[in-house]
Amino acid sequence: MQKVIISCLLALNFFALDAKGLEIFQDTTRSDDERIENLLSLLTLEEKIDLFSTNLGVPRLGIPDCGHFEGLHGLQIGGPANTYSQPTTIHPQAYGLGETWDIDLVERIGKLTADEMRWYFSQDTLPHNLVMRAPNADLARDPRWGRTEESFGEDPFLTAAMTVAKVKGMQGDNPRYWKVASLMKHFLANSNEFGRDSTSSNFSERLFHEYYSYPFMKGITEGGSRAFMAAYNGWNGIPMAVHPVLDEVVRPQWDMDGIICTDGGAMTMLFTSHHYVDSLPEAAAQVVKAGLGQFLDRYKEPLTTAVNSGLVTEKDLDKALRGNLKVALRLGLLDPDITKTPYYVSKNSPAPWRQDYAKSLAREATAKSVVLLKNAPINGNTLLPLKTEGIKKIALVGEHINEVIQDWYGGNPDYSVTILEAFKQTFNPLGIEVLSVPDNRMSEAERIAKEADIVFVVAGNHPYGTKPDWNFCPVPSDGREAVDRRSLNLPNEDMIKQIYKANPNTVLVLQSSFPYTINWSNENLPAILHFTHSSQETGNGLVDVITGKVNPSGRLTQTWVKDITDLPDMMDYDITNGRTYMYFEGEPLYPFGYGLSYTDFVYNSADIDKNNLNSNNLDEILTINVNLSNQGEMEGEEVIQVYTTYPESKDSLRPKKQLRAFRKVNVPANVKISVPIEVKLKDLTKWDENSHQWVLEPGQVKFLIGSSSSDLPLTVSTNIH
Repeated sequence: MQKVIISCLLALNFFALDAKGLEIFQDTTRSDDERIENLLSLLTLEEKIDLFSTNLGVPRLGIPDCGHFEGLHGLQIGGPANTYSQPTTIHPQAYGLGETWDIDLVERIGKLTADEMRWYFSQDTLPHNLVMRAPNADLARDPRWGRTEESFGEDPFLTAAMTVAKVKGMQGDNPRYWKVASLMKHFLANSNEFGRDSTSSNFSERLFHEYYSYPFMKGITEGGSRAFMAAYNGWNGIPMAVHPVLDEVVRPQWDMDGIICTDGGAMTMLFTSHHYVDSLPEAAAQVVKAGLGQFLDRYKEPLTTAVNSGLVTEKDLDKALRGNLKVALRLGLLDPDITKTPYYVSKNSPAPWRQDYAKSLAREATAKSVVLLKNAPINGNTLLPLKTEGIKKIALVGEHINEVIQDWYGGNPDYSVTILEAFKQTFNPLGIEVLSVPDNRMSEAERIAKEADIVFVVAGNHPYGTKPDWNFCPVPSDGREAVDRRSLNLPNEDMIKQIYKANPNTVLVLQSSFPYTINWSNENLPAILHFTHSSQETGNGLVDVITGKVNPSGRLTQTWVKDITDLPDMMDYDITNGRTYMYFEGEPLYPFGYGLSYTDFVYNSADIDKNNLNSNNLDEILTINVNLSNQGEMEGEEVIQVYTTYPESKDSLRPKKQLRAFRKVNVPANVKISVPIEVKLKDLTKWDENSHQWVLEPGQVKFLIGSSSSDLPLTVSTNIH
């Protein structure tokens, strides 16, 4: 501690002000580097150590406190298990947002979440935070992963597009300032919960670039994020909190010059779980030398000991802290008057979460996240959209139909509309009685099913967001942070069989954070919907789709297998061994990109504007024009998906097909449209492990176009020379 005390005494001198009466770090006419170097020169050693927390504030120098909040699907202030939770707008889980395939929607959600964070930053009674831990750029490579609910899906291209949209929405479009700082989670390959504190995710350099790091890279290079959290696990034997890839790839190649922080307790785990170091001070020193500027840990004593014992130098501290200060600068925290910065919000301004726009956005997101998995006709007519003429009674069955459940990173919505409430508010005024029971005890569900004209069964998982015990997850097919799923079976499928026997007009509403192997339901039930938990507009969004007010446009972002034995070993991170739609050899229950509509879309033709491309011009863009018809009687949105395959390639590791463009478009009833879809040539590259760079393989490229990874009726091609 002696060195810390001496440094504090030396800093008790007057600041050297410039001609404007400002410290150099406050002078907005100076360069970023000048401001940051000046600030580092003014900090005491103790203040530098304090800055390794998640707080960017330095009270002595007038830099306001600023920490982190979670924001995966709405701003989380405290969370459902915390007593100081404050209201915000809560949207469907990230898994559901991914299923919208709607980039504009995700960007608007990011913007609203950032607006709410800025509003709360101006209030007097709460922590003042402007760093948002979102989005989650991890890939859901395996449906058993307990945190699948936090991911946009299994595909790197789609997840990258959603990540970029969320980052742009949160950070804003000002060239100098950010509305909030987007801190992505969790770098890298963090998709097993059991043993996450000590396991290593092992895979090639090529998969690092083409798969696992791709959304993070895009989030930084295209989205503009300059912050992320290092994962608990290791990659090829080295924990991510100290991995050399941070200095070898992330910083120099992606221009990542902001915050890198540990996950919660990860510094300690280097010693206690990974056994990578021999002491906590050594762990702290290793983290700092790896360039991480923030600890989510009890780090001060180990780091102070590391400094005083010479394990780490003050120069090392300065190097690691520069990223923190760069983010603070972008947030306006280093300016002399933060109220003059572009994104400052007055504390007297209206709360964003109270506005009609916030409520309608949550409802829109919920409805657009609904995936119609099946809608087979009975006697020539489908059950959905629901035709209310002649219906007198609707049966609604489900344990959680009268609650909106938040996951571990869910917030505290100002209000929530349950499924039961929405059914009653919608159908009771039409003279339709809504019968409801939680389950089939004493055959109650079968009884009301026999009384009703149609039955809706709501089944799925419980996110356990209010349970502070992370290990609480008693149902094997459920999962959460710290607990992976051990089953893909739907526990309520036996009850569904009984209800269906009582009334064949049965619709399954699968409200879940994960895929299930619902083989019996898919084979027998006439209609199945999927959507996720947590939205404050859960009930309204679902009913909007059921009644046809909204034509379902959600599409799956994961391959739904038929059986758990179709999956490789949980710890096999080499996806080329049969994982994801790109390498899976079996027949899925539902393929990646799949989802039905209440109308009929027909892919008529497609043409491409360039038949030959120069492999030396990676900035080139080609356009595919897709002619699409809506041949039904209802307006609807279709997600046009473009996949590539390389018939002349001798590279056995290239995916059998790979998403490389998509566009969600609205098509009026009985209308044919032409939709231009751009494909960037650089998105056709692959990673070459010999030259350690992206390369464009010469030969023919086929573009397969359609409505899912398994329904691609149109093909166009080009040649790369």
